[in-house]
Amino acid sequence: MSRACELTGKAVLTGNNVSHANNKTRRRFLPNLVSVTLISEALNQNVRLRISANALRSVEHRGGLDAFLAKADVTELSQRARLLKKQIAKKTAEQAAVAA
Repeated sequence: MSRACELTGKAVLTGNNVSHANNKTRRRFLPNLVSVTLISEALNQNVRLRISANALRSVEHRGGLDAFLAKADVTELSQRARLLKKQIAKKTAEQAAVAA
């Protein structure tokens, strides 16, 4: 399992620890990943994802997983998230066709 957010693509960054004597040693900046269960209203099911805390705030701000994935860029999403995005788009299109 990679250390990358499944929704935003945020991953490990590298840099330097710099001491008072200006010695530089390599270090890693790890993203704040949390395992969460989000609810897809269109699919009517729970989805377990490993996302960053920042992405969780963005999902809540946009109004849920369905709204977030509708606006999300496909290049940043993981394979599972891309599949979810397609399923949600298909389901909402079906529901719109039935309602019309």
